[in-house]
Parts: sequence; structure tokens; C-alpha cells
Amino acid sequence: MRTIGLVGGTGWISSAEYYRIINEEINKRSGGLEFARCILYSLNYAEIDAFNKQNNKEGVYNLIIDATLKLVGSGADFIILCANTLHQFVDRLEQEIDVPIIHIAEAAADEIRRKKMSKIGLLGTKQTMEMDFYKSKLKERNIDVIVPELSDRNFIQKTISDELLKGVFSDETRYRFIEICQELNKRGAEGIVLGCTEIPLLLKQGDISIPIINTLTVHAMAAVDFALKR
Repeated sequence: MRTIGLVGGTGWISSAEYYRIINEEINKRSGGLEFARCILYSLNYAEIDAFNKQNNKEGVYNLIIDATLKLVGSGADFIILCANTLHQFVDRLEQEIDVPIIHIAEAAADEIRRKKMSKIGLLGTKQTMEMDFYKSKLKERNIDVIVPELSDRNFIQKTISDELLKGVFSDETRYRFIEICQELNKRGAEGIVLGCTEIPLLLKQGDISIPIINTLTVHAMAAVDFALKR
């Protein structure tokens, strides 16, 4: 079994879900008392937030590469970045470390193709929704991507920062997310990618009729696949 290196704390609530899902799935597949070999480096999100407010991507990158190198130095065989937004740094990280990084957007794309969808709505942080690093991975698989209107993107970003990262999941916010998903569906989205690993803790498949792609779960499952691959 390969050792998983988890860069977490972005936020810690979704990182705990990664840990739970990975261990449960490895035990389900392997039986007995088999569980994951993994190392978690949990960042202090306030440091990332401070750099984001300064638009200091180099500062964020330095935190991520430091965490990643420490995981590799501790014996991690591959890396999982436990946040969609952090994947904007993957190309650069791959030049500086000598172990694989399992890309969350590629895991999401695989699931979208399995569900035979070709056009999806993307929810996430403003960086994930507005930058190209995530959407380009989906477009490489011939998946068209649409995002909410600016006012809704601002609402989602504020909700992630002010509520979800703090473990606050209100019905009022859930209903607004449902409305946003319905609006994307009207614009042609066949499904919705929950492209922030906190959003699946708020919005479940049972809340809406539109298929959703839970990036936290599909990424955790991709980690299990790679950890157990012979």
C-alpha cells in the first residue's frame, strides 16, 4: 500500500472528511483491520486567507510547497491537495517534487464522463470558477463548463469564507445554492460540479434533482485507487 500525503487545513472540516472516506474505503476494499497509510499536514487557513487578500499567490505557493516537501520528506508516495483551489499550483509543484499529485479536476472529469455528461455547471471559490486552471482540465476531456453570474459567484465566495470554512451550514444558504444550481441547469448544465470541498458538506444529492459531482468524494476515491494500485 502506498502512503498518501494529504495537504489539508483548507479547510480542516473537509480534510477530516478526506481522512474518514479514505480510511473507510480502504477498509471496505481490503477488509480486516486494514486502513490507510497516510500523513496529514494541516495548514493554518488564516495564513492562506491573508495572502489571498493581498493577492499574493507567491505567499500561498510557498505555504503549499513547504507542506508538500515535508510530506514527501516524511515518506509520502504521492500527494493529495485537499482543496480544489490549490490545484492552480499543481503544474509548478510537479516541477519541484518527485512524487505524483492526484489532480482533483481530473478525478472530477472521470466521474463526469462516467455519468455521460458533456456540459456542467461549476461551483467553487471565485478563483476556481474564474481562473482557467480547473476549467481547462475539464475542457481537455471535451466537457463544457459554465459558471454562475458574478453576483452569485460573489455570494458563493462569501459563503465559503464566512460560513462553510467555520462549519456553519444553514438552510438559508442551502436554499440559495439550490437556486443557483437550478439556474445553471436552465442554462444547459447537465450536472453540477461541487468544486470546493466544503460545498458537499452543505449540499447533498438529495437536495436537488440535477446530478452532482462531489469532488471531495471522487478525489478521496482516486487517492484510494492509487494507494492500492499494484
